[in-house]
Amino acid sequence: MSFEIEHLCESIDRMMQRHLPPDEVRRRDEQADPPNHLLQIFSNMGLFDLVLPSQDNDWDKNCWTRLSVVQERLGYHATMAALLFNRVACFGMMTLITSASKDQQNRFLPRLHAGEGAFALALSEAGAGSDAGAIRTRAERDGSGWKITGRKIWISGAADAIKMIVAARTDPNSKGGAGITLFMVDPDAAGVSMTRLEKIGNRCSLSYDIGLDGVLVTDEDVIGAVGGGFDCLKKTLFYARSGLSAAVVGTAQAAVDRAVVHAREREQFRKPIGSFQVIAHRLANMQTEVDLARLLARELSAAIDAGRDCSRLAAQAKLVSTETLKRVTEHGMQIMASAGYASESDMNRYWRDARLYSFGEGSSEILLDLISADMGVGRGI
Repeated sequence: MSFEIEHLCESIDRMMQRHLPPDEVRRRDEQADPPNHLLQIFSNMGLFDLVLPSQDNDWDKNCWTRLSVVQERLGYHATMAALLFNRVACFGMMTLITSASKDQQNRFLPRLHAGEGAFALALSEAGAGSDAGAIRTRAERDGSGWKITGRKIWISGAADAIKMIVAARTDPNSKGGAGITLFMVDPDAAGVSMTRLEKIGNRCSLSYDIGLDGVLVTDEDVIGAVGGGFDCLKKTLFYARSGLSAAVVGTAQAAVDRAVVHAREREQFRKPIGSFQVIAHRLANMQTEVDLARLLARELSAAIDAGRDCSRLAAQAKLVSTETLKRVTEHGMQIMASAGYASESDMNRYWRDARLYSFGEGSSEILLDLISADMGVGRGI
């Protein structure tokens, strides 16, 4: 690890210990209280600077490598912090940078960069999740603008978002990903209604069932080309998967470290349980899996920095990291037993949170389908 990267990690460690220490993480999880105060702190630290390209529209050669480290380190301290950062960096800034007009970039990039808030991606519907092409929310021409009608579900961070990015079908005769357009919608716009949904995990990433009843937007609210929303979404989800891969590697490392501490302290038969081979080997396998997931996440960030086509690698990194987190938290719960099952345990929070990531932002099954297609098998034949 370079001196620069090591210094960056130490800065994040100090910031998190001061502004979101472990007791505060537990309190916020229990009360479903998002740590939105961190956005201004992220901005003041210059963490969002890493996302912005230079004036010649190019990124620093190690931009995504450093971003991967930031996201992993935030995930180590609190997944809720990493997810908040990713909503700004990936759903917000990268959507604008890769798909939005110059006017939209000038209007919203400074606000996101300054830590004023985040964007929310309103994609999923009751019948459109992994099958994003099944979107039924529609947008119809209304004078010089558009009228959006439909329903979105499980939309995280929608109520306090600067803008919701709403995917709607603008061509009623289209099928699949064709004919879908992205719109920026105010959360408090006329015709928008929200119901908060309770969850067993990721309780600080508040999710909503959203009704859109004739919501009016203008042409200036369209992101990318009319009918070209699916291509924009693929770019957004590509960067989001990169960020999530790094974040969950950090959380997985925290779970392993917590299990190791318990195994060294907990005694049975007059010995620490970590001295028994069955526990020691389980911990060794857990750490090896995390290290392998980290290598894949870092390989992805290096590939992005190098400008390589890495859609397959992004799918692999997201698949491996999220499935690794599921396994190591399951093992951690078994090692800690009742101590892990206690409501105040960090391990049970890691365990509860982990269940989302293997289906959020691309299910493991869909990712395997993408990987196999890239290999020329499955639907790639």
